Amino acid sequence: MKYFVTIGGREIPVEVDGDRVGVEGREFRAHLTVVPGTPVRHLLVGADSLALVVEQQERGEWRLVVEGTSIVAAVVDERTRHIRTLTGDSGKVPGPVHLRAPMPGLVVRVLAREGDSVEAGRGLVVLEAMKMENELRAAAPGVVAAIRVVPGQAVDKGQVLLEFS
Repeated sequence: MKYFVTIGGREIPVEVDGDRVGVEGREFRAHLTVVPGTPVRHLLVGADSLALVVEQQERGEWRLVVEGTSIVAAVVDERTRHIRTLTGDSGKVPGPVHLRAPMPGLVVRVLAREGDSVEAGRGLVVLEAMKMENELRAAAPGVVAAIRVVPGQAVDKGQVLLEFS
C-alpha cells in the first residue's frame, strides 16, 4: 500500500508491502513491534534497532519521539488522498493546533514566548521523562498563541503545552 507522509512541510511517498518498505527509491526490510501497554514501539530496519514513542494526535496526524526529538507526521493513504483531491477536503481539522506532551513528565524549560513566530524544527519545550530530557520541537511554521505550562510543572500524557494560531 502507498502512503504519503508529511514531516515539516515535506511530503515523502512510502510504499509498504509486508516487511518491505520503499522510501524515495530505496527499499528496506522493516519490522515494527508494539511494547504492550505503552506508546513505545520497537522498530527494526535491517540490522538497526530503534525505540520510539508513537501517539496519534489528530485525524491522520502522529507524534513520534525519537531519541529525545519530537516529530509530527501527517500520514494519508493513496486512496484517501485521491478522495480528498476530488472533494476538496484538505484533511486538516479546523481550529488551533496544539503541542501536546507525548508522555507524562516535568516541564524543565519553555523555549518560546506567546506571539513568537517559529519555524519547523525549533525547540519549544524541554520535558523531562524517565530521567531523560526531551526537546519538543515545532512540526511546522506557526505563531505561538498560548503557553499552557510553566517550568517545574508536572504534565500528563496528552496535556496541551502550547497552542498555535
